[in-house]
Order: sequence, then C-alpha cells, then structure tokens
Amino acid sequence: MITAIVLIKTDVARIDEVAREIAALDGVSEVYSITGEYDLVAMVRVREHERLAEVIPGRINKVPGIRDTETHIAFETYSQHDLEAAFSLGLPEE
Repeated sequence: MITAIVLIKTDVARIDEVAREIAALDGVSEVYSITGEYDLVAMVRVREHERLAEVIPGRINKVPGIRDTETHIAFETYSQHDLEAAFSLGLPEE
C-alpha cells in the first residue's frame, strides 16, 4: 500500500464542502481539518504508484475551492497505532 499525505489550502468559506468532497473520493481514506499554513490534510492510500496521479492531480486538485496542495509520499508505516496517534486529539473514542 502506498500512502500519500496531501496538504491542502482552500478558500476559507469552502473548507467544509471541500473536505467532504475530497473524503468521498476513491483512494482517500481520511481528511482532517488542521491549523497552520494549510487548511486540510488528506490521507491517500493506493496499491500502485500510477493511481497517485489519478487520485491527486486527477481528482483532488480539481475540487472547486482548492487553492494549493503539497504532497508527501510516506516511505514506511511503523504501526496503525502510531498513525492514529499522530492525528489524534487525545479524546476518548465513543
């Protein structure tokens, strides 16, 4: 499995709509709203490198309201727990 972390800048008034549209795309496993220079981060997981081009520039970058993206490819996943902890607010799960 190939994992890409896509940092996304959006039109501020469209953050919610952009996040929901990206989350519905095939290949996108999660979308988080974040603080800092970017507004959203999307986790893209695909089986082949060729699919990255289909999902990221082919679909994500075409969502109305996106102003800029920056993509990082993960080299290695150490554990599912580490991945969940990295994006957790520390709140108990319901």
